[in-house]
Amino acid sequence: MSEQIAQSNRELVVLVTRGTDHELSSVAFTIACGAITSGMKVYAFLVSSAVDLVRRKALDITHVPPLDPLKSLIQDFISRGGTIWACPPCVKARGYSQEDFIEGVTIQGASAMHERLKAGAASLSF
Repeated sequence: MSEQIAQSNRELVVLVTRGTDHELSSVAFTIACGAITSGMKVYAFLVSSAVDLVRRKALDITHVPPLDPLKSLIQDFISRGGTIWACPPCVKARGYSQEDFIEGVTIQGASAMHERLKAGAASLSF
């Protein structure tokens, strides 16, 4: 049992609800990257206006000093093994499709997030 708990403590699900108009989107990915640095497997589940963050070219417009530009935060997150899921109803409501998103983003329902949480992953919401 303690091995299962130790394993589950190595995962983090970050629920991101803010888009390009709010500094919490940068804060979410700053913390997510920090979790990867600390050895955790991290999943970002983007809902509501957060799906706008990972549209092609949308990353170029979000930078909240003194945090790193959102583009570099998300690129770092993906390059170090972070997983980004975009909420299907949120994507559909905006008229987006998979082709609208940067490489490394998957349109994925909440069940994937629920599986990680049921397995014991920690969670944060922004």
